[in-house]
Amino acid sequence: MIELFVALGDRLRHFGNDPETREVARAACQANEWFSVDEIGRALRALATEMLQPEPLRHWLAAYPCPVHTPSRILTVMAGNIPAVGFFDLLCVVCSGHRCLYKTSAKDRILMDYIVGELQALSPDLPIEPYDGSSPVDAVIATGSDNAVRYFKARYAELPMLLRGSRQSVAVLSGHETPEQLTALSDDIWAYSGLGCRNVSLVFAPNGYDLQLQVPCLNNKYKNNYIQTKALLRMNGKPFRDFGSAVAVEQTEFPKALSELAVARYRTLDEVAAWLAAHDAEIQCVVTECLPHDRRTDFGQAQSPTLTDWPDGQDVLAWLTDLA
Repeated sequence: MIELFVALGDRLRHFGNDPETREVARAACQANEWFSVDEIGRALRALATEMLQPEPLRHWLAAYPCPVHTPSRILTVMAGNIPAVGFFDLLCVVCSGHRCLYKTSAKDRILMDYIVGELQALSPDLPIEPYDGSSPVDAVIATGSDNAVRYFKARYAELPMLLRGSRQSVAVLSGHETPEQLTALSDDIWAYSGLGCRNVSLVFAPNGYDLQLQVPCLNNKYKNNYIQTKALLRMNGKPFRDFGSAVAVEQTEFPKALSELAVARYRTLDEVAAWLAAHDAEIQCVVTECLPHDRRTDFGQAQSPTLTDWPDGQDVLAWLTDLA
């Protein structure tokens, strides 16, 4: 398995360097207008660099009894908000020794089918297949909206389930960040148009700190959301700061609009730590250098999760190996 996924990483690292993969990227962007060719390449290179390297894979798998002695059929229902976001669950299921029945989001089907095709070209007997909607399954991993999670709980009530709903991410600033760190924070906020659960949407900053952020070039769908959000804020008389392609509002709740960034002011870091503890179930990761957190990540690294940056803090491999 390690050799197989390292070989896949070698292929993904060069995605976009030939006419075939450039056409895959173009088709994926046509199927999902939030995607861009550059961000598809970035997402696949991040997988190749952070997850599909020999030593990290060996170290990661060494902690678990893989492969399991009695394989199960694991239905893996994938999100489609950012390119290839469902790959990590597929990696976990296949490496654990189970059979993966995968159901892609229509928004990301082209990329995930391409990746599965590359895996099957490397290993034709790999226990992985698209889910046809009727095949029997033994357990379910599913990611989606909170409404989707409620549906999965009802639909597969008799089966073991690992379910993930909506989460958002936070940054905590000391007020002494360098220009380079703030540039990296902008990427943590706006990469992939801010659509990922690891995108920062709430920033804690000290009282009196003047937050300066440079918004990168964003797609037209995001800009339309920004225009609508700004109009609604003005109509409701709510103060905001205009960054040109996004707005910032001062509040301690996660924003509801995509193009809105929440900025919460604090006096002491103890206040922030208490808020993080109270809202832990809503948080995916915390970008900071001034506060400890079990899902802390460095500036600029929110969109490059490693093998042990478990979604929602749930150890997928432990769950899978416990099924056997």
